[in-house]
Amino acid sequence: MERKLPLGIFLLKMQTKERTPLTVIPNNVYMGFLGGFITIMILALVTQMSANIWLMAPFGASCVLVYALWDAPLSQPRNVIGGHFISTFIGLVMSHLMGNSIWAIALGVGLSISCMVLTKTTHPPAGADPIVVIMAGSSWSFLFFPALVGAISIVLLALIINNLSPNRKYPKFWM
Repeated sequence: MERKLPLGIFLLKMQTKERTPLTVIPNNVYMGFLGGFITIMILALVTQMSANIWLMAPFGASCVLVYALWDAPLSQPRNVIGGHFISTFIGLVMSHLMGNSIWAIALGVGLSISCMVLTKTTHPPAGADPIVVIMAGSSWSFLFFPALVGAISIVLLALIINNLSPNRKYPKFWM
Protein backbone atom coordinates (compact mmCIF):
# COMPACT_ATOMS: atom_id res chain seq x y z
CA MET A 1 0.00 0.00 0.00
CA GLU A 2 1.35 3.41 -1.00
CA ARG A 3 1.97 5.95 1.73
CA LYS A 4 0.44 9.40 1.33
CA LEU A 5 2.81 12.36 1.22
CA PRO A 6 2.14 14.98 3.93
CA LEU A 7 0.90 18.28 2.48
CA GLY A 8 3.93 20.25 3.74
CA ILE A 9 6.40 17.91 2.03
CA PHE A 10 4.27 17.91 -1.11
CA LEU A 11 4.34 21.71 -1.25
CA LEU A 12 8.08 21.82 -0.52
CA LYS A 13 8.67 19.76 -3.66
CA MET A 14 7.50 22.79 -5.65
CA GLN A 15 10.05 25.14 -4.10
CA THR A 16 13.25 25.78 -6.06
CA LYS A 17 16.11 28.22 -6.41
CA GLU A 18 16.92 27.01 -9.92
CA ARG A 19 16.74 29.41 -12.87
CA THR A 20 15.62 28.73 -16.43
CA PRO A 21 18.24 26.88 -18.48
CA LEU A 22 16.94 28.53 -21.66
CA THR A 23 19.27 30.98 -23.37
CA VAL A 24 18.55 33.55 -26.04
CA ILE A 25 20.35 32.61 -29.22
CA PRO A 26 19.94 35.35 -31.84
CA ASN A 27 19.85 32.84 -34.73
CA ASN A 28 16.94 31.01 -33.04
CA VAL A 29 15.07 34.30 -32.70
CA TYR A 30 15.52 35.04 -36.41
CA MET A 31 14.82 31.49 -37.61
CA GLY A 32 11.79 31.20 -35.33
CA PHE A 33 10.27 34.34 -36.80
CA LEU A 34 11.15 33.49 -40.39
CA GLY A 35 10.07 29.85 -40.19
CA GLY A 36 6.86 30.50 -38.30
CA PHE A 37 5.88 33.40 -40.55
CA ILE A 38 6.58 31.59 -43.83
CA THR A 39 5.01 28.29 -42.77
CA ILE A 40 1.77 29.74 -41.40
CA MET A 41 1.52 32.21 -44.31
CA ILE A 42 1.84 29.39 -46.85
CA LEU A 43 -0.69 27.16 -45.05
CA ALA A 44 -3.12 30.08 -44.75
CA LEU A 45 -2.70 31.07 -48.41
CA VAL A 46 -3.19 27.50 -49.63
CA THR A 47 -6.30 27.24 -47.44
CA GLN A 48 -7.64 30.47 -48.93
CA MET A 49 -6.94 29.34 -52.51
CA SER A 50 -8.21 25.76 -52.24
CA ALA A 51 -11.29 23.84 -51.22
CA ASN A 52 -9.40 22.27 -48.30
CA ILE A 53 -8.38 23.52 -44.88
CA TRP A 54 -4.59 23.30 -44.44
CA LEU A 55 -4.34 25.19 -41.17
CA MET A 56 -5.31 24.57 -37.55
CA ALA A 57 -4.28 26.35 -34.35
CA PRO A 58 -1.91 23.64 -33.00
CA PHE A 59 0.29 24.17 -36.09
CA GLY A 60 1.41 27.50 -34.63
CA ALA A 61 2.78 25.62 -31.63
CA SER A 62 4.40 23.05 -33.94
CA CYS A 63 6.23 25.94 -35.61
CA VAL A 64 7.62 27.01 -32.23
CA LEU A 65 9.14 23.57 -31.85
CA VAL A 66 10.46 22.97 -35.37
CA TYR A 67 12.05 26.44 -35.68
CA ALA A 68 12.98 27.55 -32.15
CA LEU A 69 13.74 24.10 -30.69
CA TRP A 70 14.54 22.39 -33.99
CA ASP A 71 17.03 19.93 -32.48
CA ALA A 72 14.74 18.67 -29.69
CA PRO A 73 13.41 15.11 -29.99
CA LEU A 74 9.78 16.33 -29.87
CA SER A 75 10.45 18.60 -32.89
CA GLN A 76 11.51 15.88 -35.31
CA PRO A 77 9.49 14.83 -38.39
CA ARG A 78 8.37 11.53 -36.87
CA ASN A 79 6.92 13.40 -33.90
CA VAL A 80 5.30 16.24 -35.83
CA ILE A 81 3.59 14.02 -38.39
CA GLY A 82 2.91 11.01 -36.16
CA GLY A 83 1.76 13.10 -33.21
CA HIS A 84 -0.76 15.12 -35.22
CA PHE A 85 -2.03 12.06 -37.09
CA ILE A 86 -2.51 9.92 -33.98
CA SER A 87 -4.08 12.69 -31.90
CA THR A 88 -6.44 13.80 -34.64
CA PHE A 89 -7.48 10.19 -35.25
CA ILE A 90 -8.19 9.68 -31.55
CA GLY A 91 -10.10 12.96 -31.41
CA LEU A 92 -12.26 11.87 -34.34
CA VAL A 93 -12.96 8.46 -32.78
CA MET A 94 -13.97 10.10 -29.48
CA SER A 95 -16.11 12.64 -31.31
CA HIS A 96 -17.95 9.97 -33.28
CA LEU A 97 -18.39 7.67 -30.27
CA MET A 98 -19.20 10.23 -27.59
CA GLY A 99 -20.13 13.46 -29.37
CA ASN A 100 -19.09 16.92 -28.25
CA SER A 101 -18.83 16.23 -24.54
CA ILE A 102 -16.46 17.01 -21.71
CA TRP A 103 -15.77 13.29 -21.39
CA ALA A 104 -14.91 12.93 -25.08
CA ILE A 105 -12.51 15.88 -24.96
CA ALA A 106 -10.78 14.76 -21.76
CA LEU A 107 -10.54 11.13 -22.85
CA GLY A 108 -9.33 12.22 -26.31
CA VAL A 109 -6.47 14.28 -24.86
CA GLY A 110 -5.52 11.61 -22.31
CA LEU A 111 -5.53 8.81 -24.89
CA SER A 112 -3.60 10.96 -27.36
CA ILE A 113 -0.85 11.59 -24.85
CA SER A 114 -0.63 7.89 -23.96
CA CYS A 115 -0.61 6.77 -27.60
CA MET A 116 2.02 9.34 -28.60
CA VAL A 117 4.25 8.15 -25.75
CA LEU A 118 3.71 4.48 -26.68
CA THR A 119 4.53 5.11 -30.36
CA LYS A 120 7.46 7.45 -29.63
CA THR A 121 5.71 10.24 -31.54
CA THR A 122 5.19 12.68 -28.65
CA HIS A 123 4.57 16.18 -30.00
CA PRO A 124 3.03 18.54 -27.39
CA PRO A 125 1.05 20.71 -29.86
CA ALA A 126 -0.74 17.58 -31.07
CA GLY A 127 -2.23 17.16 -27.60
CA ALA A 128 -4.62 19.97 -28.57
CA ASP A 129 -5.85 18.20 -31.70
CA PRO A 130 -8.67 16.25 -30.00
CA ILE A 131 -9.96 19.49 -28.48
CA VAL A 132 -9.99 21.17 -31.90
CA VAL A 133 -11.58 18.17 -33.63
CA ILE A 134 -14.27 17.50 -31.04
CA MET A 135 -15.27 21.13 -30.42
CA ALA A 136 -15.52 21.78 -34.16
CA GLY A 137 -17.47 18.57 -34.82
CA SER A 138 -14.99 17.70 -37.56
CA SER A 139 -15.55 14.98 -40.14
CA TRP A 140 -13.13 12.16 -40.97
CA SER A 141 -11.65 14.26 -43.79
CA PHE A 142 -10.04 16.44 -41.07
CA LEU A 143 -7.58 13.58 -40.51
CA PHE A 144 -6.09 14.32 -43.94
CA PHE A 145 -6.89 18.03 -44.38
CA PRO A 146 -5.54 19.71 -42.35
CA ALA A 147 -3.95 17.24 -39.89
CA LEU A 148 -1.82 14.96 -42.07
CA VAL A 149 -1.21 17.22 -45.06
CA GLY A 150 -0.59 20.24 -42.83
CA ALA A 151 1.87 18.34 -40.60
CA ILE A 152 3.74 17.03 -43.65
CA SER A 153 3.84 20.57 -45.05
CA ILE A 154 5.32 21.89 -41.79
CA VAL A 155 8.04 19.23 -41.92
CA LEU A 156 8.84 19.90 -45.59
CA LEU A 157 9.12 23.63 -44.96
CA ALA A 158 11.18 23.02 -41.81
CA LEU A 159 13.57 20.84 -43.84
CA ILE A 160 14.17 23.72 -46.23
CA ILE A 161 14.14 26.67 -43.82
CA ASN A 162 16.14 25.09 -40.98
CA ASN A 163 18.83 23.80 -43.31
CA LEU A 164 19.36 27.28 -44.81
CA SER A 165 21.22 28.08 -41.59
CA PRO A 166 24.80 26.75 -41.58
CA ASN A 167 24.46 26.06 -37.82
CA ARG A 168 21.50 23.70 -38.18
CA LYS A 169 20.95 20.14 -39.37
CA TYR A 170 17.30 19.18 -39.49
CA PRO A 171 16.16 16.53 -38.83
CA LYS A 172 18.24 14.96 -36.10
CA PHE A 173 16.45 11.64 -36.83
CA TRP A 174 13.67 10.24 -38.99
CA MET A 175 12.77 7.02 -37.16
